[in-house]
Amino acid sequence: MTQKLQVQIAGPFHFDAVWEILEPVIRAGETYPLARDMERREALKYWFSPNHQTLVAVSESVVVGTYYLRPNNPGGGSHIANCGFVTASHARGQGVARAMCHHALELAATEGYLGMQFNFVVANNYGAISLWSDMGFEITGRQPKAFNHPKEGLVDALVMFRELL
Repeated sequence: MTQKLQVQIAGPFHFDAVWEILEPVIRAGETYPLARDMERREALKYWFSPNHQTLVAVSESVVVGTYYLRPNNPGGGSHIANCGFVTASHARGQGVARAMCHHALELAATEGYLGMQFNFVVANNYGAISLWSDMGFEITGRQPKAFNHPKEGLVDALVMFRELL
């Protein structure tokens, strides 16, 4: 990124920018287990869910990524965080996802979470797996044939975890 990336809380005024980032990922159907025909309203309702703390990454006044932070589970599982990350296609390979993950790890620790878990990392999403591994996450589980990839058919999904102590 040519300018320092800023991560900030997202609001309704970010809906258009977030949808521009989410739509191609949803339509491709290669990394998120969301319906490929999901409409804008439904996608934004999911991404900005009341139990999600939704953030955007901004560079030179342009939203280049978005993520949400939430408890992985309610009640007895609420001490573990969960996140979803998406980088704008034009900003991939520029460290946006790494910066958002770093921000999410700090925010989660500040908010008292003891760990962070990704429940469904598609096993052929090598870029994400490599990045999350670099950020200290370990593969703790494998869900055989859990994801129906539009090009590769049934592929595994991984569970990745990292402590925040």
